[in-house]
Amino acid sequence: MAAAGAGTANDARTPIRKPDGPQHVSLEEVHGTVRVPDVRASFWRQLRAFVGPAMLVSVGYMDPGNWGTDLQAGAQFKYDLLWVVAMASLMAMVLQVISARLGVVTGKDLAQCCREWYPAWTRWPNWLLGELAIGACDLAEVLGSAVALNLLFHIPLFWAIIITALDVLLLLALQRFGMRTIEAVIALFVATIGVCFFIEIVVLPQTRPDFLEMTHSLFSPGFRQVGMTVVAIGIIGATVMPHNLYLHSALVQSRKLEGDEQSVRRALRFNAIDSVIALTMAFFINAAILVLAAMVFFGRESIQAPGAGLIVFGNESDWIRVAYLTLAPLLGTAAASTLFAVALLASGQSSTITGTLAGQVVMEGFMRWRLTPWVRRLITRSLAILPAIIVVGIRGDSSVNDLLVLSQVVLAMQLPFAMFPLLHFTSSRRRMGSWRNGWFLIVLGWGSALLITAMDLYGLPDSIRDAWRVIVGG
Repeated sequence: MAAAGAGTANDARTPIRKPDGPQHVSLEEVHGTVRVPDVRASFWRQLRAFVGPAMLVSVGYMDPGNWGTDLQAGAQFKYDLLWVVAMASLMAMVLQVISARLGVVTGKDLAQCCREWYPAWTRWPNWLLGELAIGACDLAEVLGSAVALNLLFHIPLFWAIIITALDVLLLLALQRFGMRTIEAVIALFVATIGVCFFIEIVVLPQTRPDFLEMTHSLFSPGFRQVGMTVVAIGIIGATVMPHNLYLHSALVQSRKLEGDEQSVRRALRFNAIDSVIALTMAFFINAAILVLAAMVFFGRESIQAPGAGLIVFGNESDWIRVAYLTLAPLLGTAAASTLFAVALLASGQSSTITGTLAGQVVMEGFMRWRLTPWVRRLITRSLAILPAIIVVGIRGDSSVNDLLVLSQVVLAMQLPFAMFPLLHFTSSRRRMGSWRNGWFLIVLGWGSALLITAMDLYGLPDSIRDAWRVIVGG
């Protein structure tokens, strides 16, 4: 007989966290390792216990791919794509809340659900598509870390890309400290970057934007110039990341959750708060990068940077390599270059952690293959380094921003294959019982998925053309 409150999938009034056969847990090394206080504990004590998974996921929303697309958007179109950043952040927030909901209620991650509830023939294509998304994301981390090494130590970009393969050692060192320590380090990084951009936008007069113009752009959607569509899709791909939907549904299970109704309701509530806080911070940082790029670069053909000489801009500029100039008014050119490089390196390495964890979730969930983290990391990084080495080796250093934007377009194209199963499962009474999505999440979730898919199809011709240009160097 089932214990009181355990429930089944057919009971609409009770949770359904119940193994159906041998349980293959997500991220076994951290599964259920973080204890949560009693349900009668204070709000803030409970919030502290649950905050973390969304912050870890949010690093993927502030990775070098985001920096590249946001910088390009601000430099080329001023504030005209600010509405895309806001829309993408809102859609990401909704989808991550739903992803956490799936993990809390079912006790399974999205990849496990797809394996168990879809026909067996779908496992291989779903796994390969998930790996493609992780590889595209890792390409952005490779390039961001390589640019950071280039700025810090003046290592040629080609060799800096190769050196990034060694980041597997950093990952192994960090994993020894446990999930809560990693979450705290990443939270500190996010806060530091946020404070720097806040000071520039709000405090310093030389980079203080026209808030009225920003507000107008925020509420005036549209693609008024050639090239905006591809950059917009890149922003969405950099913000709403498919592998994060798999990862978040697994990370929420790092908390030691109970299956009774009150505990599930509490976990859903605090994971939703965690998602809103983390992704709101991510939105402000991404918006700040776009705004500062608009202030520093838009409408200018060049900048005379002390100690760096004359820097000339154009449509083919690698904005990620001159983005440190957005911090120059605050710190001076030399210090800005160093801080930007450190922040970019930290961004790439933090995203490396989430990428590796997501890779474990996807591989173990779809295929039930288990690899040690360092082997998994080495394979993923090697596959990401290969295209970067080829393109940079042939075209030179000027290809960095193109590759960054292209990687985000690939992510956007893969999104529907993660979004639609997630929404299908969480909208189903059979799978979620009484915890299935309500009308509010159904409308926002399916609306986001359909809008992203429509934008993907609309921008597909331009995306293919840009991809070919990056590959052949035309």
